[in-house]
Amino acid sequence: MKMKRLTSMKKSTRRSFFTYAFVIIAFAVLQVMNSLGALSFSLQGMLVPICAYVVMAISLNLTVGILGELSLGHAGFMSVGAFTGVTTAMALQNVIPSAPLRLAAGMAVGAVFAAVVGFLIGIPVLRLKGDYLAIVTLAFGEIIKSIFTNLYVGVDGDGLHIRILSNITDLGEEGFMIVRGPMGMGGVAKISTFTAGFILVMISLAVVFNLVNSRAGRAIMSIRDNRIAAESIGLNITKYKMMAFVVSAALAGAAGALFTMNYSTMVASKFDFNTSILVLVFVVLGGLGNMLGSIIAAALLTILPEALRSFADYRMLVYAIVLILVMLATNNPTLRIWIDQITGKLTGKRKKEAA
Repeated sequence: MKMKRLTSMKKSTRRSFFTYAFVIIAFAVLQVMNSLGALSFSLQGMLVPICAYVVMAISLNLTVGILGELSLGHAGFMSVGAFTGVTTAMALQNVIPSAPLRLAAGMAVGAVFAAVVGFLIGIPVLRLKGDYLAIVTLAFGEIIKSIFTNLYVGVDGDGLHIRILSNITDLGEEGFMIVRGPMGMGGVAKISTFTAGFILVMISLAVVFNLVNSRAGRAIMSIRDNRIAAESIGLNITKYKMMAFVVSAALAGAAGALFTMNYSTMVASKFDFNTSILVLVFVVLGGLGNMLGSIIAAALLTILPEALRSFADYRMLVYAIVLILVMLATNNPTLRIWIDQITGKLTGKRKKEAA
């Protein structure tokens, strides 16, 4: 009966189901392996970054794969979430003693601020398209990085003190610096957990899948497929593009807060152009619009450089070969048909048997 229900699902619903199932099974397996001591120390330390990069890949796939617009400044939204989220969590240390609650508050604030920045940037950017949009998003990403490189934030009994280009020297006796300009953030409480990362991944999938399968999602995909036809039937192009862009920015902001609170120090240069390109590689290798592919690509390509560290002389060569093989596999139409047949082949057979 359960198999019959599964095979009778729509193709998009079935893909969503298998994506959720894959993430849950992977989380359960890794938790069991970790409890049994089967994971190395380095891999244990990579669990939270993997979750953060998975969320980044899912969010960027919404912009690149579903909306069809190339964004090269996605790391900028990650940095907004990182700095605002960490500032919130550290400022609430005396108010909220519970680390999970502070983490949740930091990720929520990071998502909100990233969404606001995404909205402000989207006003001029989303009127462009193609290479022009990619260049402008790249510029905004670098501008955001430069702002945080010159930002100073401190907290004392009087609240937060924020300055740009000049250090803060008038903090109270119990005050401390959170952001130190080019030196970045120091003394960050490492409160991110693999469980929190898993929850964020599930929330991201739920948000993206519900958006894609909604009326707004169909409008977004119609803009991607044929902008002129979408305009001809009265769709508000700017509205739906802004919707996808803001949701993508919010998820990236939450991922940035999760990522940063896994380390004791963090600098703005971490969220540079190379990080944006890395996340774009996850999306392209996993397949445009394919959330499960983005998850697998993000996880594998985060682990792979560390796994190949022992092959010091040949590491980059092996890494390049694996990238090519993954890209050929995930973007192979024959392989996609084969996967669809695995998940939906029984539908036709059961209909014939019923007839």
